[in-house]
Amino acid sequence: MRDPGAQPERTWFAWRRTTLTFVVSVALLARTALAEPTAPALLAVSVGAFAWLGMLVTAQRRIRGLARPAPAVMGPGQVLGTLACVLVLIVAGGMLL
Repeated sequence: MRDPGAQPERTWFAWRRTTLTFVVSVALLARTALAEPTAPALLAVSVGAFAWLGMLVTAQRRIRGLARPAPAVMGPGQVLGTLACVLVLIVAGGMLL
């Protein structure tokens, strides 16, 4: 059963933590890339930044969807988009190893 008061707030906080984690991850990518500025390192940072933007858009859509009285579940497109952003960030981090 859905708790109309706390559940949307918990989900909102979870999406915010996720986007914050992405910001920290991209910042660490940038810091590592600036230590040795090579073309693959700069490519990894830019790809990571685009992954963060994709996650931010997905999170904002989901948060807006939670504001409705009866929020819908995440669609397959949002789930796959979120998964793609996470995988892209993992690959970007792997490029710097």
